[in-house]
Amino acid sequence: MNKHLVLIPAALLLSLTVGLTGCNKKSESGTTSSSSEPSAASSIPAASGPVAKVNGKEIPGSLADLIIKDQLPPGTPITDDLRAKIKDHLVQREILLQAAREAGFDKRDDVKAHQAFAADDELLKSYIKNWSETHKPTDADIKAFYDKKIAELGDTEYKARHILVDNEDAAKAIIAKLDKGAKFADLAKDSKDPGSRDKGGALDWSMPGNYAPEFAAALKELQKGKYTATPVKTQFGYHVILLEDTRKATNLPKFEDVKDQLAQQVAQDAMKKYFDDLKAKAKIE
Repeated sequence: MNKHLVLIPAALLLSLTVGLTGCNKKSESGTTSSSSEPSAASSIPAASGPVAKVNGKEIPGSLADLIIKDQLPPGTPITDDLRAKIKDHLVQREILLQAAREAGFDKRDDVKAHQAFAADDELLKSYIKNWSETHKPTDADIKAFYDKKIAELGDTEYKARHILVDNEDAAKAIIAKLDKGAKFADLAKDSKDPGSRDKGGALDWSMPGNYAPEFAAALKELQKGKYTATPVKTQFGYHVILLEDTRKATNLPKFEDVKDQLAQQVAQDAMKKYFDDLKAKAKIE
């Protein structure tokens, strides 16, 4: 199972999980056990009555429906045996809940605090889920985001070399040696970048967007065959960069290939904007 029932003792969870998993095992022929009842992915009718009664207290059938809907993997056959295991689980749960209340645990401040926190978490989860479902990005939104990203990437690939050092003075010393005619590939042997130093500092053809912003900006300003006249600082250290060649980009991703991935990003950005707007209006003291 991919989820766990909330606020249920681990031992009971384990017994239920093992039982539910067994109900969905494949036969030796490789086929899933057949069932005339609907699967967990199907629409489950509302419960018609209580699942059971423990010490006079009814366990509503809606709890069983909740487990079927939210806790079982998609496609799980809803068999009579499975429903019986869910019933047993809910009975055990109710017995322990009654014991906990009888012992006064429901009146403990720490327990009440945890209960309130869990209840608020469920409220937030439901609200965010509903907001996301009612504010799904349109194809036009996703395409606009795609076009923006492509524009940021540009249509040019760069072939470059670089030498990475720890401090600005070391980078300036390398530039001084280059000015005197030293070969870039020879000086790159002392680079701190293990991925390129043994190749004379050579980097693969790449779009500027794949580099640190400062590196990309400096690279785009260079002319072919030229190196940076001043060190370029990034989060990795100080770089001396040589531009060897440029070419028209040939491997830009097609919209159809990245549409689903971009849709997630657009949705996340929309949710962040919504939250930022709420935060801006909130009175925070």
